[in-house]
Amino acid sequence: MATSEKTLQITGMTCAACANRIEKGLSKIEGVEKANVNFALESSTIVYDPAKTNVNEFKARVEKLGFNVVQEKVAFDISGMTCAACATKIEKRIGKMDGVSNASVNFALETIAVEYDSKQVETTEMITAVKKMGYELIPKQDSKDKMDHKEQEIKKQEKKFIISLILTIPLLWTMVAHFEFLSFIYMPHILMNPWLQLAFATPVQFIIGAQFYKGAFNSLRNKSANMDVLVALGTSAAYFYSLYLSIEWMNNGKVGSPELYFEASAVIITLIVLGKLFEVRAKGKTSQAIQKLLGLQAKTARVLRGSVEMELPIEEVIVGDTILVKPGERIPVDGEIIEGRSAIDESMITGESIPVDKVAGDKVIGATINKNGSLQITATKVGKDTALAQIVKVVEEAQGSKAEIQRLADKISGIFVPVVVVIAVATFLIWFFIVTPGDFRSALIPTISILVIACPCALGLATPTSIMAGSGRAAEMGLLFKGGEHLENTRSIDTVVLDKTGTVTKGQPALTDITVTAGFTEDEVLQLVATAENQSEHPLAQAIVLGVKEKGLSLLDVSDFEALPGYGIRANVSGKEVLVGTRKLMNDYKIAISDSNAAMEKFESEGKTAMLIAVNHKLAGIVAVADTVKETSKEAIARMQALGLEVIMLTGDNQRTAEAIARQVGLSHVIAEVLPEQKSDEIKKLQDQGKKVAMVGDGINDAPALAMANIGMAVGTGTDIAIEAADITLMRGDLNSVADAIIMSRKTMRNIKQNLFFAFFYNTIGIPIAAIGLLAPWVAGAAMAFSSVSVVLNALRLQKVKL
Repeated sequence: MATSEKTLQITGMTCAACANRIEKGLSKIEGVEKANVNFALESSTIVYDPAKTNVNEFKARVEKLGFNVVQEKVAFDISGMTCAACATKIEKRIGKMDGVSNASVNFALETIAVEYDSKQVETTEMITAVKKMGYELIPKQDSKDKMDHKEQEIKKQEKKFIISLILTIPLLWTMVAHFEFLSFIYMPHILMNPWLQLAFATPVQFIIGAQFYKGAFNSLRNKSANMDVLVALGTSAAYFYSLYLSIEWMNNGKVGSPELYFEASAVIITLIVLGKLFEVRAKGKTSQAIQKLLGLQAKTARVLRGSVEMELPIEEVIVGDTILVKPGERIPVDGEIIEGRSAIDESMITGESIPVDKVAGDKVIGATINKNGSLQITATKVGKDTALAQIVKVVEEAQGSKAEIQRLADKISGIFVPVVVVIAVATFLIWFFIVTPGDFRSALIPTISILVIACPCALGLATPTSIMAGSGRAAEMGLLFKGGEHLENTRSIDTVVLDKTGTVTKGQPALTDITVTAGFTEDEVLQLVATAENQSEHPLAQAIVLGVKEKGLSLLDVSDFEALPGYGIRANVSGKEVLVGTRKLMNDYKIAISDSNAAMEKFESEGKTAMLIAVNHKLAGIVAVADTVKETSKEAIARMQALGLEVIMLTGDNQRTAEAIARQVGLSHVIAEVLPEQKSDEIKKLQDQGKKVAMVGDGINDAPALAMANIGMAVGTGTDIAIEAADITLMRGDLNSVADAIIMSRKTMRNIKQNLFFAFFYNTIGIPIAAIGLLAPWVAGAAMAFSSVSVVLNALRLQKVKL
């Protein structure tokens, strides 16, 4: 069956349940092989047989379910861009097409993301429109193919540079004759021959430099100007003026040696090609995060089908397969353990360095490492549905998106080249008519220098390279920014609102305290209580049983168990009557509890659930259970406060329990007894006070509050982490990630500002210096090439950030 793939943009979803409903509805359409709805990205990817169904049926089904298909999304790789002006031009052209609501070009990644209405425009029209501009839109390649393409591009640039360098070195040697302080260097007379210089310069100008002429022609044909226009103008002026002087020298009987500028044009082109080589290599490094993530994937899986064990390529594993994983091996796909227990190293996915113990029933993530036990798992997600694939997709989309500061840089780049051409022409006229009247050579040199040094490559690379490096490094640390705008906006957060259960606390009750009265020992009372509670399914009972088992105590024989709803339990344990429950339960059985009042009130003031214990109608002690604070919460909150952030806890729990938890973690501001649907109202109140608010929650239950906040952060672990309903997914269940995300955002924005400073510095300083004749063209070429490289190298520093 020949299948096609379609991505629809869906609006109206309010929770993960909506996504599941749409997914089921689409899957029921005849001809649909697979439908995957991404709640966070509000999109659906459908694999289908075009002979049996079409896109209109998908839209009709989604609309019948009460949702809307407003836009579709498509992504292309772009071939032929040479600078930010090219990117701006393509973006404007696609953006003006009927049916296109948004087009975003990333110059550093050489990609474009388009949101459009297929009823008004087809992707083929986009490809044709861009082709007429002299560029090429290529259907999005997967990350591995793109890395291979990058390798080919690097080799191509290396070859160009080597050829250009070999031809340029003899011309560079002739520059020695221009400087008296280098007169001691031997200069072969033959190198001063204009025709020999022409022979060296021509292949560089028209073969190596063909890309600049082609780009300039396409740009001018589209009534705009880009970097290629500047390079073609500058180098052509030097080349053809030198050719004119060579012809004049021959007509004058070959007297003397004319002052030629073949070396200027050749050196400029060679330096720009070198800069492009560095740039391509560096841009490859900014995508290292994705390469590392892809490299984590297991290549094969040991699959058990029937009674036969076989080793299959990862692509052939299907949902439902039973997979055997030995100690030290990577888990090939997302799944659930059906047999065995082990510690799993999830550091490559969550950034958490301590292995996590897993037993039958626990979920495991593909690409994590099985440390010490043999496991059998059932595959639950494969291919593009795995957590790793979702993470790669989120990182790619974040790297391809635009921050607001980049949009400003793009606007400047769009008008920069025409302004520079005007400045260059004005400079030539001033020199030719005023400074050195009639001296063409003196007027030409500063003009060439201006055209060359002013190329806005660095300006175009300043923001996207930092976004790529910053979001990639963040992903390695377990922080998934779902767009460049979120990476930018997080830095401005001044207030962090934390959900309590599952965010500040573990979200699971645990045994915390035991006190006993005279005549009883702790171990004795714990054994009796745990044995009695083991018959109950109540979460607090299970917490007591688990806590006692962790202490190494065994359970006893039990009989005559009775649950007393609202009061507690009664059971006969090894011949002893055991009661566990409330004050009311004890009073009903006429057990004296007055001596326990102080301890009960103390536990309750700490936000714990305290239960009285009686053995054979005598008070034996008190057991306390609580949703305990995560070990890292207090430290993490202290880090946030040290960053100058106001930290608030928001919970539906009662005021006393909330304040008890707040005291443990060092918080003074608590908003308690808030219903889930009221949480977004509390966020709005804070925003009305002028605060920039980040909401930190579980990403689903807190969806309205996460959506209302300036930045929504989902704290989560598990296989669905990459599709949580938030702007940032914190892969670890650790609040330190909140501070890490804010620090990463601040460092990235600082890096972008440094890059923009470098880019503007080169141009604003270089152009006036060139205009007054103090900058040789070859120096201008070197400065221009170095400006792009320095910007990319500065961005790469983000990949070394340690938190």
